[in-house]
Amino acid sequence: MKPVLYAHPFSSYCQKALIALYENGIDFEYRMLDHNDPDTLADFEARWPIKRFPILVDGERTVMEASVVIEYLGLYYPGPVKLVPDDPKVALDVRMLDRFFDNYVSTPQQRIVFNAIRQEKDRDPLGDAEARKMLECAYAWLDQHMEGRLWACGDAFTLADCAAAPFLFYADWTHAIDPAFERVHAYRRRLLARPSFARAVDEGRPYRAYFPLGAPDRD
Repeated sequence: MKPVLYAHPFSSYCQKALIALYENGIDFEYRMLDHNDPDTLADFEARWPIKRFPILVDGERTVMEASVVIEYLGLYYPGPVKLVPDDPKVALDVRMLDRFFDNYVSTPQQRIVFNAIRQEKDRDPLGDAEARKMLECAYAWLDQHMEGRLWACGDAFTLADCAAAPFLFYADWTHAIDPAFERVHAYRRRLLARPSFARAVDEGRPYRAYFPLGAPDRD
């Protein structure tokens, strides 16, 4: 029995997990979460009442959170691309960068988007400003960090890059990366050229009209 991923192709966290699946050519069943498919939605919600996606179902086991899904795949469905290194010291750096992209790129990016979805009277301008300031700080730190690096943790593509790809993708749409951060822009271009992420981007392309800030005519 192959694992089942409950996901939506336009979700950044789902794309994060999909990159790992595509990197290693893992055979899986894709159950897309769509309001036109109430049975799948009901099945998903019964398995995970918190209703945050993606989740991976493998037999009797349900795995939540994209980072944990990727680690699970590495343990039970290993392939040629080792996304979490065997060396625990190197793996620690990979997990640290994964947390950086989750907490300091994705979280403020989504805060801005969710604020834009609200009715104008309910919006939080201070929260929006704080989120944009966090993104600026994250971009600046990452620009220095990427000096001399091909990928987030060196020459090998890892879990950290699975996180970086969709989060930087949408972050630049949400709060544009300053052109002065040339290393961040170069890294983002390399991520977009990676076949696993390029596939995920293409699968999400039909849903761009749903982006509340207006998807730019690029990427």
